Amino acid sequence: MATEPCFDVAHLGHVELFTNKPEESLDFFVNVYGLTESGRDGDSVYLRAWDDYEFHTLKLTASKATGMGHVAYRTSSPQALERRVKVIEDMGCGIGWIDGDLGHGRAFRFNDPDGHVFELYYDTNDYVPPEAEKPALKNIAQRYHGRGVAVRRLDHLNLLATDVSKIRDFMVTALGSRVTEIIQLDTGRLGGCWFTVNNKSYDVAFTEDHTGIPARFHHITYAVDQREDVLRAADIFLENGVFIETGPHKHAIQGTFFLYVYEPAGNRVEVANAGARLILRPDWKPVVWTEAERRKGQAWGLKTIESFHTHGTPPAEAVE
Repeated sequence: MATEPCFDVAHLGHVELFTNKPEESLDFFVNVYGLTESGRDGDSVYLRAWDDYEFHTLKLTASKATGMGHVAYRTSSPQALERRVKVIEDMGCGIGWIDGDLGHGRAFRFNDPDGHVFELYYDTNDYVPPEAEKPALKNIAQRYHGRGVAVRRLDHLNLLATDVSKIRDFMVTALGSRVTEIIQLDTGRLGGCWFTVNNKSYDVAFTEDHTGIPARFHHITYAVDQREDVLRAADIFLENGVFIETGPHKHAIQGTFFLYVYEPAGNRVEVANAGARLILRPDWKPVVWTEAERRKGQAWGLKTIESFHTHGTPPAEAVE
């Protein structure tokens, strides 16, 4: 396990989601959530938020199932990619190289201990906006379009796992991630673990799957600039008949102002204002939350809704 910060991995790149309602899901992500379509290939549509610099941050793939296809991270250099691949191969969890897709060049795929598919790549395709989408300022990727929620950028995702402790050790070794916050259960198990590869407070969280089913998906999150945007999103979802699961509210862990909904296929999607919280301290020690502290609910006393602990994709009944 790494003894000092490792920055071979630059940032969370994209997530592939499976949908068994491809037309309805695409309409949600483009017209309600406010992503921009950047390309299509086979059964997949490539999407991005207006200030994501890469060709895509969401790959929406038509499937009989729901849940996550894979999650991808971009490395900090070609050499960093080779270093990480060597470590992962030595861990015995590598799947192998793929040629890439519309959004990026060759990539190395591997499994985490729970069976989720990860991908590392370096060569990427920048998004080149058409004339109508070119911004007035050259330091943003695309003109703000104001369509739907109009989320700004990919922020993080949450995956479910049967043993979060194994995931903690894996992420630190494989990606060089740092642990920023954890939930320590009274049984000694880890109930949740939040990770970052850079100085964002987190890019992925793993929480315990109470069903015992491996490799399920909890949610994907895109960020907006301010809390008012989250409140506006709630009104937009209401007007469009989108099921709101919980929020707007504030998480105690990580301090994110959140709103959770289900897209038409049942995958959970979050709109969040993460604030300005950064992990700048190089010797950061993980913040530990006890089971008793978590029972108090979210930051302002909202009890966590039961479905937040039970709903994941693919649904438990579909796996069984």
